[in-house]
Order: sequence, then C-alpha cells, then structure tokens
Amino acid sequence: MMSIETSKEPVVSALGTRAMLFEAPGALGLENQQRIWALSNQVQQWSLVAEAVPGMNNLMLTFHQPPQALEPFYDALLAEWQRGETQTLQGRVVELPVYYGGEYGPHLCDVAQHTGLSIAEIVRRHAEPLYPVYALGSHPGYCYLGGMDPSIATPRRQTPVLSIPGGAVSIGGVQTGVSASAGPSGWNTIGHTEFVFFDATATPPVTLRPGDSVQFRIQKVLS
Repeated sequence: MMSIETSKEPVVSALGTRAMLFEAPGALGLENQQRIWALSNQVQQWSLVAEAVPGMNNLMLTFHQPPQALEPFYDALLAEWQRGETQTLQGRVVELPVYYGGEYGPHLCDVAQHTGLSIAEIVRRHAEPLYPVYALGSHPGYCYLGGMDPSIATPRRQTPVLSIPGGAVSIGGVQTGVSASAGPSGWNTIGHTEFVFFDATATPPVTLRPGDSVQFRIQKVLS
C-alpha cells in the first residue's frame, strides 16, 4: 500500500458522521504545513463546518450536523488544496534550556547506537535548528515541531515507556518534540526542559501556538 508521504494525491476520509480528515500528500515540511494552515482558514468559513483543526500534515473538520452527502466536501477540499495557497504565521521564538542525557535522557545512547554519531554530535545537531511549531495535539500543550536534522532520526521504540515526565525531550522517527505532561511514550527520550507548555489556570492555558518557533539551548550534557 502506498503511504501518504509517497502519494501525490491527498487522502480524504470520513470520521464517523460528523467529522472528516484531510491528509496532505508528500513528506512533512514547512511548505505543506503552510498550505494546511491556509486550507484551515478557508474551510472554517464554510457554513456546515463547526471547527477546522490543523494537524501535522493533515486537517480535521467537524460539522454542526451530519452532512446529507460527503462527496461535495471531498471535491471542495481537493479543489482548495490544488489552488496551492499558503499562509505564513508570524510567531515568537522561544528558547528552551535542555539537560541532555543522564537520568533526563535515558535513550540518548540508543540514538547514538542507531545513528553512529557521538553523544556530543547528536546534542549539537539536535540543538542547532530553529524548530517551527506546526500544530498542537496529542495532549494539551504538546507541539508538533518541524525541521529536525534527518541524520539523528531514530525509529520509535518497539516497547513504549509507560510514563515519561512532563518536559521530556524526545526523538521519534524524523520528528522531535517535548512532552507537555507526564504520560506514556514510544519515542526516545534524550533530555529534559523545565519549560511549562500547559497551565489550566492561565489565559490562554497553552503557552505555544502554530507559527511560534522553538530553539533548544544546551544547558548541560550529563553522563
């Protein structure tokens, strides 16, 4: 079966009777995500759409009520996507001090073994890029980031960890991210930051948003 990353056409599927998922073709990247942002703005104006939620290379629509027919929405989504419109979101650059390795990064050695790179080089390559926030999801405050150096990409773990702490910096495949709260994870944890991504008592409760950028700063590399 051809994956969405190698397909040249979007995939649109129904999610029950009151939701629909649009998956963009091609590899993850900023240009595709900017097209998702633009598509979200367009479809949010459609009368039957209750909410348009951008994800990582995808867009979920929810409806006020079940549509009588889905085909017109399929056709309209494809037509909007083919226009190729993009949207650039201007946000803040937020520095995140990170402690790499040691008790905070129990899987850093696994990343080194997989990539053949030294611990110091992995840390350097991980902290070097400016990571755009593509979308929010997974759990409150969690940011999907783009722009990781592909040379440190590492497959997700075969056996997930039952609980990692909030602030855990991890690598999963070609992506990196930071857990906003404690929970299970199949990613490789390489470090930790004290940055707070979600506070239910704050307004707004989520600290970062799509269009912001994250810069990891090496606080210390622990053995």
